[in-house]
Amino acid sequence: MNGRQTLVLASASTARARLLQGAGIKFVCDPASIDENAVKAAAKESNSAVTTTAATLAETKAMVVSQRHPGALVVGADQILECDGEWFDKATDYDDAVKTLETLRNRTHRLVSAVVVVVDGVPVWQNVETARLTMRAFTDRFLRSYMEEIGLGVFETVGAYRLEGSGVQLFSRIDGNFFTILGLPLLPLLEFLRREGVIAQ
Repeated sequence: MNGRQTLVLASASTARARLLQGAGIKFVCDPASIDENAVKAAAKESNSAVTTTAATLAETKAMVVSQRHPGALVVGADQILECDGEWFDKATDYDDAVKTLETLRNRTHRLVSAVVVVVDGVPVWQNVETARLTMRAFTDRFLRSYMEEIGLGVFETVGAYRLEGSGVQLFSRIDGNFFTILGLPLLPLLEFLRREGVIAQ
């Protein structure tokens, strides 16, 4: 495997790593450390679209990590949850997670997931996809039960839910690709990797 074929995931997300592992992709993980809040604040100040901001975050992560891996294909990814113009961040404590779920209850929100590939500090490919999810009008009793069951898992995702687990019970309708919901548009990425010769055609 030459340097061009080395694949680096610039993310600390276990969900994204599991997706690549499940697809049989060989990669190394080297999470980027960036000030996401500052990037989002600047984007809001300039009235940037959610899709543009998600791609900017993904690219910024990949650019930072690319400096540490000359010649490698560095994959940066990010996701933004938006509901009626409001952007959500991961919950910082139990009450914050409850507030997020109460806000999203009986409403439709969208998850915008972006993936960008950078080589030697130069973006060479990107893809942005959107999924729309509608939470049902669940009861407060269900919410308490859900919070007890999921535990620390509410802090792992921006919407305080894990669709691949009990979080699916929060929803009445889901429109979008499953991989996009998990934060990595996997199928377009795999097609790119085939064209690059990283994986078999």
